[in-house]
Amino acid sequence: MNVIGYIRVSTQGQVKEGYSLAYQRDEIEEYCQRQGFNLLQIYEDAGISGAKVDENALEVEREGFRDMLDGLSANQVQYVIVLNTNRLWRSDIVKVLVHRELKRYGADVKSIEQPSYSIYKKDPSDFLLNGLMELLDEYQRLEITMKLGRGRNKKALQGGYAGGRTAYGYDAKRGQKEMALNPDEAKTVKRLFELKRLYPEASLALLAGYLNTEGFCTKLGKRFTKVQVKRILDRKELYEGMYCYGDIQVKGRHPSII
Repeated sequence: MNVIGYIRVSTQGQVKEGYSLAYQRDEIEEYCQRQGFNLLQIYEDAGISGAKVDENALEVEREGFRDMLDGLSANQVQYVIVLNTNRLWRSDIVKVLVHRELKRYGADVKSIEQPSYSIYKKDPSDFLLNGLMELLDEYQRLEITMKLGRGRNKKALQGGYAGGRTAYGYDAKRGQKEMALNPDEAKTVKRLFELKRLYPEASLALLAGYLNTEGFCTKLGKRFTKVQVKRILDRKELYEGMYCYGDIQVKGRHPSII
């Protein structure tokens, strides 16, 4: 049976609790030898609290712990061996996070000082905490979406680039406040609207054929289709200098093309 070990000490805990890294390592190695387990590796974190958590990403902020998860994903491991479960977590939030990660890899916890412990035992408090964590995750996602939406709307109201796929004829990088002209694509846009004026009854397929015959191409360097032609024609207001984002329509800060 393949197992891996995990040891951790906080700066004060090593003195206060007597859980030195060396002591934990010795106990795990002796325990695995007695049980006949194949100990692949022991991962460690020194000077880090068991309650340490990244509140933004909701992930345990321990390098040794993350390495241990990598070890679980790369090997068929049945158990993570610890001296005590408080080496893995100190707070209920971190406990739920650790359980979630270990269950993802089908592993369980073997605690030397708590021989009957298993993360797969049904615990009402764990059920409640998992539900609360899922609600918190969803709340944070919605909050981020709302903040991003408010920020984008503010940029759009100022006529700036609010994000999303850049229209043909323009370029924009993340963090830029406005779209910049793409000279080659702008020539294509101008020519398409010229053709539309010259041949107002021409079909989308025919207009695409004209562009392809004259050597114009899409952003990906491919031949135009009627769908791509329609997409450009539908954005006439944008190419005339207006910026549209959702229900917002204002004078844009980007250069007009037609």
